[in-house]
Amino acid sequence: MIYNIGITVVDFGLKCVAPFNNKIKLGVKGRAKTFDILKSKLNKSDKTLWFHCASLGEYEQGLPVFQDLKKLYKNHKIVLSFFSPSGYEIKKDSSIADIVVYLPLDSKTNASNFIDIIRPELTVFVKYEIWPNYLSTLKQGNYKTILISALFRETQTFFRFYGKKLKKALFAFDHIFTQDQQSKDLLKSIGFNSVTVSGDTRFDRVLNQLDQDNLLPFIEAFKQDSLCFVAGSIWPEDEEILVEYINTQSSKKLKFILVPHDIKTPYIEKLQQKIKLNSVLYSKKENKNLKDFQVLIIDTVGYLSRIYKYADIAYVGGGMGTKGLHNTLEAAVFGIPIIIGKNYSKHPEAISMIDHGGMFSVSKLQEFEKIMELLIQDYTERLKIGQQNFNFIKKNRGAVIQIMEYSRKLM
Repeated sequence: MIYNIGITVVDFGLKCVAPFNNKIKLGVKGRAKTFDILKSKLNKSDKTLWFHCASLGEYEQGLPVFQDLKKLYKNHKIVLSFFSPSGYEIKKDSSIADIVVYLPLDSKTNASNFIDIIRPELTVFVKYEIWPNYLSTLKQGNYKTILISALFRETQTFFRFYGKKLKKALFAFDHIFTQDQQSKDLLKSIGFNSVTVSGDTRFDRVLNQLDQDNLLPFIEAFKQDSLCFVAGSIWPEDEEILVEYINTQSSKKLKFILVPHDIKTPYIEKLQQKIKLNSVLYSKKENKNLKDFQVLIIDTVGYLSRIYKYADIAYVGGGMGTKGLHNTLEAAVFGIPIIIGKNYSKHPEAISMIDHGGMFSVSKLQEFEKIMELLIQDYTERLKIGQQNFNFIKKNRGAVIQIMEYSRKLM
């Protein structure tokens, strides 16, 4: 009862805030169109699979599983849903799905209507997505449902005395694939035993990146023969250290590529103004001799995973502040040393890479400078450290195989 009242309050609140927040507005408007989109593109005779992700990160995490399921069930229509505009707006034209929609808020009515329209033969949720009313409706309809790349902590509501409804929602899953043993142990502590430690599907995802065409001529024109430092998905907290360091580097032998998380024009302009070295924006690179610049700022989306190919050293953002560390595996697969901020305790892959010696955590400029000096001056050590990251990726692949084997049996 309390949960459902909360959903009603959230729905009202989002609609009130929407006129003043573009991201929320996109979500509110998008969810209002979901049922009409589904009804116009699905027939009662269609066989469907439903993939749901909170946002872009979960989409990338689930993609290798989605791809294999699409190949296996060629006669099924795939419905892909997102909760966040940051996922939907970027992947609304994804070739993996026949229909891409916003997931309506988790009310009983929305859940019942949504499931009644799509009637999925298999539903795949990714990582943290636990929506009690949707899961209850799936369970009542005897629809097959799995959660992949799940990661649980004992502080989460599922494992607290007041988390009865959310705990019950977990039991709607036919099977849960966790990233680590701790998550499996927590599930077993509440009586959920249909669980497998498969690891993180992102390892399979990033390894697939090596089979793609990662060439970017404009990066090659910029980098030339210089040592290249790539800072990906950076926030203001990351930039405080990075910009201060960059401004002390006069040597043309070291070049910098900055890929901010926020690419709005005012933010990008402010960032460029802080940089004293000769810099150029991706959006203004035409008719410019890129090799003459020492800093390249990428003010667009979609290139980062390929840009890491050109990095000799990488910094992955989000960990210096409270935004959350971004995907370090995208850089690690290219066998390069990685530096991150101080907040990474909720990211087991980061903890492991630090333990394996392929990644460094810093909290202040002096620490960053010391690590950079080591990585720049010692070529052999730089390669050795980077190789540790690649070896870590290879060692942890294989989650997709386990998930697919179970999915075949389930259907």
